[in-house]
Amino acid sequence: MTDHTAGKVTFVGAGPGAADLLTFRAARAIAGADVVIWAASLVQAEVLGHAREDAEILDSAALSLEDVVAVYERAAREGLKVARIHSGDPALWGGTQEQVDRCDALGLAVEIVPGVSSFSAVAAVAGRELTIPEIAQSVILTRLGGGKTPMPPGEEVREFARHGTTMAVFLSAARSGQLTQELLEGGYPTSTPVLVAHQVTWPEELVVRCTIGTLEETVKQHKLWKHTLFLVGPALSASGTRSHLYHPGHFHGFRRADPAARKALREERTRGAAR
Repeated sequence: MTDHTAGKVTFVGAGPGAADLLTFRAARAIAGADVVIWAASLVQAEVLGHAREDAEILDSAALSLEDVVAVYERAAREGLKVARIHSGDPALWGGTQEQVDRCDALGLAVEIVPGVSSFSAVAAVAGRELTIPEIAQSVILTRLGGGKTPMPPGEEVREFARHGTTMAVFLSAARSGQLTQELLEGGYPTSTPVLVAHQVTWPEELVVRCTIGTLEETVKQHKLWKHTLFLVGPALSASGTRSHLYHPGHFHGFRRADPAARKALREERTRGAAR
């Protein structure tokens, strides 16, 4: 039975594609929905296995924002529960905020269920940590300018590249030559490692290791132009460093430091600061 007392829209982060990367909360939201709007080209069809048999299923690829808002208006009138399934995490390049604003204007309850972002999935498949002690302690999430949505001033890839840390570049495979140029202009060496990842967690998943110097060649060789993510930075090949978090000389609320190890750790930090 549909609850006709209050409409609600739940924005569901479905992860990078694989249905078994849904959270339990995401699965419950889909199961409880009267209407499911999903991105068929970005999420595997198995996610719909959580939907009720009588749920209305709509493919967002065929819908404009106005079409989606019309569904939300119906949900407000009839007290329907809508699950709006987004790929990855709704906080990143999902067109989520404009929908939330319209739901608020309609008086609809809104919930956002976070999902696994594709940059996390690529790092997991590659077996890499993106924040390596003494190498990179930041991750920049961005995309190349020149696409459908203009980039704000100062957010060019070349400007972010000046930090020399780990960078995840979305929505940029169709302009791999421009991407290579901006990464180099920002100061990354030609030999900087790159992971080129296409449809990670899908059956046709492809992850290729290259360098900035061979990035454009790699993309063109594999004929990639969409559904592709780049991870860039020295952390992708770094080893030999150690986090202080699990060092015997480090203490926190649940563990005391070993005195000798604590002294050695302090001396190590002093030497590092002097360099």
